[in-house]
Order: sequence, then structure tokens, then C-alpha cells
Amino acid sequence: MSFIAERLDRIKPSPTIAVTSKARELKAAGRDVIGLGAGEPDFDTPDNIKQAAIKAIMAGDTKYTDVDGTAALKKAICAKFSRENNLDYKPEQITVGTGGKQVLFNALAATLNAGDEVIIPAPYWVSYPDMVLLCEGKPVFVPCGENSGFKLSAEALEKAITPRTKWVILNSPSNPTGAAYTRAELKALTDVLLKHPHVWVMTDDMYEHLVYDGFQFSTPAEVEPKLYDRTLTVNGVSKAYCMTGWRIGYGGGPVALIKAIAKMQSQSTSNPSSISQAAAVEALSGPQDFIPVHNESFKARRDMVVEMLNKAPGIRCHRPEGAFYVYPSCAGAIGKKTPQGKVIETDDDFVTYLLEAEGVAAVQGSAFGLSPFFRISYATSTEALREACTRIIRACEALK
Repeated sequence: MSFIAERLDRIKPSPTIAVTSKARELKAAGRDVIGLGAGEPDFDTPDNIKQAAIKAIMAGDTKYTDVDGTAALKKAICAKFSRENNLDYKPEQITVGTGGKQVLFNALAATLNAGDEVIIPAPYWVSYPDMVLLCEGKPVFVPCGENSGFKLSAEALEKAITPRTKWVILNSPSNPTGAAYTRAELKALTDVLLKHPHVWVMTDDMYEHLVYDGFQFSTPAEVEPKLYDRTLTVNGVSKAYCMTGWRIGYGGGPVALIKAIAKMQSQSTSNPSSISQAAAVEALSGPQDFIPVHNESFKARRDMVVEMLNKAPGIRCHRPEGAFYVYPSCAGAIGKKTPQGKVIETDDDFVTYLLEAEGVAAVQGSAFGLSPFFRISYATSTEALREACTRIIRACEALK
């Protein structure tokens, strides 16, 4: 009899973390590796945010806080939701966790009973299905191909809903594809959800500020106020504020749900870091002028990566609306042989080939539920990206 709990058999370690760790190991061993696996801005946390943290330390703000966030941070989050999303939340409707991942996990753990279904559009962020499985729920995948811009349609959503459906998870802009839903596209989805009052909406808006070409971001509870009472709007400071390691995520929703999440958190991690919370207050309330500056860099990188990858034989790369990922198809490489005589049969084989032949670390599409694709993060220097794309082109040209 195994000592390890059976529930762990339902899940696998995060593939994106695995790729990043592998790239780090190879670099440490002296290999020339360009890691494009991590979803982490290469920009540093802005100085005003760092100073707010230092000030909190010097002021002795180093004690336990309320389990699900300080009053100051909840107030700043309420102001942010009002200012940027036209959503009116009170502090008792806000939860703060150790990253957006914890908020999502807590919400699922606090609401799912065995066999409850969660609709997850694919490609999806790697953690959604495993969180659902850990909480004894059933992930229901809806494939959203390249021809639909990797986005869920109203028809596909309607077809996926059953009496057992508890949540639908929407992530816009998306990790892994960068696809973002327009207001009209969200309205079509919310119209379907209005017909099914037993289905709740979990929105992962982590990449809200990372949109390009004049794209206007919207979130479901803003688009359809009638869904306000059954929507958990999740966000955080990791991506737009370059604070991945500070670990602060937050959500706004109905009081009963927020209380259940707090109960869950009180028996697991308790409060997020007091210092990180002080920094997050400054992030949300302080100057926001660096965001468009960073976005100019991200947009230029996106354009370069899309253009270069589309020159690689067998690769087709869609231009995304936001985030800092591209999700190219490697369908044209499937069935070809490497110079060593190995046949590329899957996107897993393809990314293994890129790593072994050219030292480029990307993540296979199978990790995100839609093959044959692979994910590249362009949240790294332009020089590294140009070199990585040059290597990918060379690797593809070498396939026969």
C-alpha cells in the first residue's frame, strides 16, 4: 500500500515549471540554452513598489495580517475594480491570496463536490484541470482551435453545459495563446450563461493590462451585470507590475463565496506576506505610467517573434491580442525526420528536438490541451528572442 495519497495520482507536476527547471539545469551544466518556458516579465519591479515594501519592513509591518488580506489592500483592490472595470465591490467581497493560483484553487476547493463539472476552454493554463481534479471535480474540455482565434464560442459553451456544471473558467488574455475576448465575444458567452443560473463564472484576468493594438479589455461581470452575483473576478500584481515573486493575487465576488475562501485559507497558508501586501497597495494605487512603456516592448517582441516564426518551414504562428505568449502550430513538422533519423510524431517530440538540437526551451502544446502546437513566452530580451527564433528556423530547415 502506497504511503502517498491517491488523490495525487490524479494530477501531474506543472509542465511549465518542469521546462523552466530543465533549462536552468542545462545552463548550470554549461549548455547554451535560451529558456522560453517561463511566464515571467523580464522587467524589474518598479522602484516605488520596492520602496513601499522597505518602508513596511522599517515600520514593523511584519506581523500576521487578517487571513485574506489587510484592510488597506482590500480598499486599494476595491478602488482598482471600480476605476478600471466598473465593478463595485466592498472590502468584505474581496479575498487576497498568495498569488492568483491560490485564489483559484481556494474557490474550487470551497465549492466543488465530487463529480461537479468545470468547463475549461482548451488550450488552457496548465493548472486549471489539475486543481479541479484535486478537488474531486471533473474538468470538461472544450477545444478552441486556431480557426476560432483559440476562443470559446457561445455554441460550444451551450453544448458543454450539463446539470452537473458548476463553473466555467474564462482566461483573457489567455495563457498559453495570448487570445483576448472582445466585449461582443464576451457578451455572446454571458447571454448563454444567463440561461443557466446554476453555472458560475471564474475569470482569470491576470493579463488584463497586457493588450496591444488598441485592444479594449472587458471582464464578464462588467459586460453582463446580471452575472455579478455568480462571478469570481480574479486578478493579481504578478504580470503587469512585474511582481511574480511577491506572490499576491486577489478576487472579488459574492460575500458567501469570499467567506468560504477565507475559511479554506485560514486552515492552509493563512495570510499572504504582510510586506508583499504593502507593496501591492502601492502597485495598485501608485503611478501606472510604466505599464504602457513595458507594453511597447512586449508588442515589438510579439511582432518580431510572429514574423520570424512564420518563416520557419512547417511552423504557422497566429498573432495574439495580449499576454506575452505565442502558440504556434508545428503541424508542418509532424512526420518529418531529424538529422539523427528520429521521426517527429508529436509536439512533445518537436520541443524535445528544439532543446536537444538548438538549446531552445519551449513548452509542448499537449501540456495545454491542444496539439500539435507549442508555447513560447516572449517575456525576455529582444536579443535572446531573435537568437531563439533564428535557432528554431534552423532546426526546422534541418528536418527532412
